[in-house]
Amino acid sequence: MTVTAVIGSQWGDEGKGKVVDYLAEQVDYVARFNGGNNAGHTVINEFGTFKIHLVPSGIFAKNTVGLIGGGVVIDPAVLIEEIEMLNKAGVGVDGRFWISPRSHLIMPYHKILDGLYEEAKGAGATGTTRRGIGPVFADKVSYNGIRWTDFTSDVFENRLKVQLELKNKIIVALGGEVLNYESVRDEYRGYYLKLKPYIKELFSLVQDGLKANKHFLLEQAMGTFLDTDWGTYPFVTASTTIPSAASAGLGIPPRYITNVVGVTKAYTTRVGAGPLPTEILDTKSAEYEQFGEVAATTGRIRRVGWLDLEIVKTAAQLSGVTELCLTKLDTLSGLENLQVCVGYKMNGVDVRYADVDAYGLDKVEKIYQTVAGWKEDISNARSFEALPVNAQNYVKMIEEASGVPVKWIGVGPERDATIRR
Repeated sequence: MTVTAVIGSQWGDEGKGKVVDYLAEQVDYVARFNGGNNAGHTVINEFGTFKIHLVPSGIFAKNTVGLIGGGVVIDPAVLIEEIEMLNKAGVGVDGRFWISPRSHLIMPYHKILDGLYEEAKGAGATGTTRRGIGPVFADKVSYNGIRWTDFTSDVFENRLKVQLELKNKIIVALGGEVLNYESVRDEYRGYYLKLKPYIKELFSLVQDGLKANKHFLLEQAMGTFLDTDWGTYPFVTASTTIPSAASAGLGIPPRYITNVVGVTKAYTTRVGAGPLPTEILDTKSAEYEQFGEVAATTGRIRRVGWLDLEIVKTAAQLSGVTELCLTKLDTLSGLENLQVCVGYKMNGVDVRYADVDAYGLDKVEKIYQTVAGWKEDISNARSFEALPVNAQNYVKMIEEASGVPVKWIGVGPERDATIRR
């Protein structure tokens, strides 16, 4: 039995979807345990190109069962759209995809409040995706949430009435429009009826699977430094993003997590507000244009920066990473020299990421090392030895700094564009 957690070692968007899709052929269960549809994974395989936000990226493996744990918050309209998209593409999720009844629902007022809060903050806005993630997690921990299990009795209608009375007052106070109870009730009743065949208590399924030596693949949403506690607070997400969250969000005891794959992009990106120490601010530079990306969930242009080894090292230590998967190494091809951040200083003293808060991280002095790049196109390389020497040295430098072996190297977006060491 193995339980492998796949986590992002930066600020998300590291390419976890491709990694999960690649590894899923070897597992029995692939599961989401945190976050919501604020995370977007792009998967390219024989079925086509998919941008998915809730269904686990490993669902394309025909013998794999997909799970959404109670730690995930669900926008039912998004989930229904994804299920229909996957079934239409021939993936076929019926009978092998289950949703925990413990998962909380993103309601219309959560999305409205998310936007109104951001607008009210003005220049101090957090930079959320405005998908309602923060407000739904706030309701969850303040005993105001609505779960799928509530639909099996009159609990749903009773709780919805109370919540709309509360939320409408706040919405109106912030300049929004009142939500109608009957409209929301009927809409979400309809969602429940469509998703009811997929809703199933997962506890026994997970526990029986562990006892039967089944293989589990845990798919993290977001990235390590968007974690509520260990990330660059307040510029973070609303859930715990490190592997320990699988214990609460899926019911897997920590001792069963045997492998942690840290997905690391060969450079650094971030969407939204918050510190990005190695950010390339010259938007006219060749590096900025070469690294430029668009977020799968929001369509926003990602901020880009050089590889930050202090971030990768901290993520590896925090989550007990056992192996790294380096993605987008091919994007660096063609650059004569590469800058790599190897540490921070504050007031002339060496500091670690954990020594400063989000605002201090904006002020640290970055210690850069210049390394030689390579001009060769590496997208067709399928072995480590086939990479240019300078590309091999780049990988070895990451291993040495993090103390973790790089076992997988992505040289393109496709599933097979992967080097396994």
